[in-house]
Amino acid sequence: MEKDKLVIGITHGDINGIGYEVLLKTLAEPLMLETFIPVIYGSSKIAAHYRKALDLQSLNLNIIPNVEALNPKKVNIIHCVDDELKLEVGISTVGAGKASLAALQKATEDLKRGALDALVTAPINKNNIQSDQFHFPGHTEYLEENFGTGTPALMLLMNDVMRIAVVTGHIPVAEVSKAISIKLIKEKLLVFNNSLKKDFTIIRPRIAVLGLNPHAGDNGVIGTEEQTIIVPALKEAEKDGVLCFGPYAADGFFGSGHFNKFDGILAMYHDQGLIPFKTIAMNSGVNFTAGLSIIRTSPDHGTAYDIAGKNIASEESFRQAMFAAYDIYQHRESNKLLAANPLKIEPHRNERSNRIE
Repeated sequence: MEKDKLVIGITHGDINGIGYEVLLKTLAEPLMLETFIPVIYGSSKIAAHYRKALDLQSLNLNIIPNVEALNPKKVNIIHCVDDELKLEVGISTVGAGKASLAALQKATEDLKRGALDALVTAPINKNNIQSDQFHFPGHTEYLEENFGTGTPALMLLMNDVMRIAVVTGHIPVAEVSKAISIKLIKEKLLVFNNSLKKDFTIIRPRIAVLGLNPHAGDNGVIGTEEQTIIVPALKEAEKDGVLCFGPYAADGFFGSGHFNKFDGILAMYHDQGLIPFKTIAMNSGVNFTAGLSIIRTSPDHGTAYDIAGKNIASEESFRQAMFAAYDIYQHRESNKLLAANPLKIEPHRNERSNRIE
């Protein structure tokens, strides 16, 4: 059975970026409260400031002590940061980093006890959030540690044109060739394949795999990783039923429009996948972390300090992140229902012999 309204946890991200602007603009739309029960983890004071600055006075914020006290007909907010938190729009500050982490930690606690159906995260600053409690390159790695399923989490960028994931995420380019391996690529392909089936209801997904080197190595002339690592990984994944193809030279793959022929694309490193994706979908793409026990989505942009506080940030990506979480939740629930109630094959009676076969 589909769930009409989902309890969606929303972490406020960096208070000095565009996080509050895009999330409040999104939640001000009447349709949102027909589909979601939003719970913002953040600062009631900062939220009120942005609501006034954005002229969203009709948006009612219901301050609650915990998620159990939520009002299903309002935008709820759990105040979980220092009362002395200072707003410095467009600037990276230590206080903003602490506030980002406090919201994420509280939402994580509620996710672990099943109080939320999904999580949508506003952008953080990956530098100012670092501390003894947060030593991760980003949300993906933090959530993998808390909600991992024994296989690597997968950063998956998606819109209505393509779904693209990466083998290596937030690591220096100089370390990419050392980080990829037959085992890692196979693991990522298996997670990707499973997610396309479970989260997107694609029965037999086709996954394109990009090469690491220019021209996919040109048969070893410009690098051997394709021959020694990527091709063997594809063959291993094929043994486990993954329909994977490649490796393709990245420039020709996107330039020729081949991406339209596949259900998913696996890039070797961050910029190889995200540059073409964001060129196509900068204001409408969604970042989904596949391979977790929980559902987490986010807009595909960062804190955008340069336009923070100017009321010009587009909320489209955040809106799409909300609806993507909804769709993925419904797909997972449908799969659970099918697994719990498989079609029973009735015994067939042979009319001539009157035997049950």
